[in-house]
Amino acid sequence: MNKTAQYIKSNKDSLSVYFTAEYPTKGSTKEVILALQESGANLIEVGIPFSDPLADGPVIQKSSKQALENGFTLEQLFSDLEDIKSEVKIPLVLMGYFNTLLAYGVENFLKKCKSLNIDSVIFPDLPAVVYEKNYQKLFKKYGVSLVFLITPQTSNERIEMINNLSDAFIYIVADNSITGKKGELSTAQMDYFKRMKAYDFKVPLMIGFGISDYQSFKNACEYANGVIIGSAFIQSIANSNHIKQSVHDFVTSIKWGK
Repeated sequence: MNKTAQYIKSNKDSLSVYFTAEYPTKGSTKEVILALQESGANLIEVGIPFSDPLADGPVIQKSSKQALENGFTLEQLFSDLEDIKSEVKIPLVLMGYFNTLLAYGVENFLKKCKSLNIDSVIFPDLPAVVYEKNYQKLFKKYGVSLVFLITPQTSNERIEMINNLSDAFIYIVADNSITGKKGELSTAQMDYFKRMKAYDFKVPLMIGFGISDYQSFKNACEYANGVIIGSAFIQSIANSNHIKQSVHDFVTSIKWGK
């Protein structure tokens, strides 16, 4: 397991918060990261905006469009992360589309990650088979782990492959179609999560499925090492005039129900 995995293992009910870089306003990336850390988030997933984010829901699509309009560039993101590297004590995970990685250069991107102490990245559109065949050695060279996603439709064969390839954490995604009422888990969700919990995974599990409040956070944590929240957080800071306070209020409400 890499350092991010070890950190999750040592922090029960870990909260990972996703946000889009350079959102909600130009130059806000550093402020959001430091506010999340100060407020009690255990991990931060920094989303790399993409011009055609078809795999994302409407909230993240909108934030990505706004971030690009705000002038997002990958170089600016790396510069921002370099500026606060000494202040950030919790794991940062970069998440984006593989085309961005290809355009920047896979090795150049991984070099940057290594220099920024980032050891985990998520590119949902990079298939495990392609990663293993073409990129695994390069990722290992720079000490960067690819995080894979599992859905209710993922076959047992593919789950086994993902387990063997993973040394960060595994992202357990539930379909919107089986999402229960707010704060509750549907029977289908519980069955799915129980199946994942019973599987002999060698790395921690993080669940993401539209969690937006304390009760759904606690419910999901019964089946995994922690939870990933994205859209609800992005909505909470969308029109904020006081980002630091908005971040604090959101994290506090999710982790402690306050």
